[in-house]
Amino acid sequence: MPILEIRNVTRRFGGLAAVHDVSLSIEAGEFFTLLGPSGCGKTTLLRMIAGFDLPDAGQILLDGKDLADTAPERRPIHTVFQSYALFPHMTVWQNIAFPLEMARRPPAEIRQRVAEALEQVHLADKSGHFPHELSGGQKQRVALARGLVNKPRLLLLDEPLGALDAKLREEMRNELIELQREIGVTFIFVTHSQQEALALSHRIAVMREGRVEQVDEPAKLYGLPRNRFVADFIGDINMMEAEVSAVAHGQLHLHIPVLGVVQAPPAANAKVGDRGVLALRPEQVRLTPQGQHHELANHFHGKVQSFIYLGDVTVYTVMLDNGASIEALAANNAPGRATFFKVGDDVAVAWRHDAGLFLDE
Repeated sequence: MPILEIRNVTRRFGGLAAVHDVSLSIEAGEFFTLLGPSGCGKTTLLRMIAGFDLPDAGQILLDGKDLADTAPERRPIHTVFQSYALFPHMTVWQNIAFPLEMARRPPAEIRQRVAEALEQVHLADKSGHFPHELSGGQKQRVALARGLVNKPRLLLLDEPLGALDAKLREEMRNELIELQREIGVTFIFVTHSQQEALALSHRIAVMREGRVEQVDEPAKLYGLPRNRFVADFIGDINMMEAEVSAVAHGQLHLHIPVLGVVQAPPAANAKVGDRGVLALRPEQVRLTPQGQHHELANHFHGKVQSFIYLGDVTVYTVMLDNGASIEALAANNAPGRATFFKVGDDVAVAWRHDAGLFLDE
């Protein structure tokens, strides 16, 4: 049985359905992420799980028990906020001990649990410090320790890395993965960052306008998006309007107005005349100097219009002869070279017959 079941939950604010008929099942020990743009309903859904808000319809069940009549403070759930919400006048030890003291746990148990929590987040040497004496990452770890000290069934994390700089966010991502693996508590994580979601999660629910568009493992969301929204929201992608012109020998032939006919992998139920898009990841696009022989099925000529150097990779924007533009990603693995191509260079743009996806919605 799943640890958490969300059954047909709806939450309205006036005429707006912030969450509309959402159903999810989350397994014990899972790192589950709610991902989507601002206003998609992910934080509203998290607040309903925590008990800070109540659904207008549907059920939320923890270990098979409906939480409708359970007050937030009586739910075996803890929420970690982006702001950390630490008490500035309390030491690290006192901040972590606070929920245990409120629960009137025996002093010996409090000492043991706080010591364990400090060890889990590697802050035993900071127990006597105050929040203003800590770095952003250390404050985040105190907030996590306070969330874990009561041994909750669920730990809810609402944009917990949003206040950190890029380098620290990356470090904390790695720490969260290790921490969740070590303690085995179920994490439900809310973020609008696709990179965080892909890096951290066992499964991700992509939300839009109060609905769940797709629930899947990160690799499947990225490689097999169900529709245009998911394809566009998860990572960078080229999307070109296309019409199915032939279905033969396990292959689609797509007519793309700006390119002509290209080959693509089969799509379920696709038939001649269907309209949609060819969704093609930049890393699936290969760039070579113009004039090189191409064995790949789909190849076109263009000029490098611009590029963005990102250290390990470079993302090129290429203007094709017919005026269409396409993005291609190339690894910077040639020694001593920062880029392979310059603006204005003639290049061949190509991709395999089995690259990309045809999406009709």
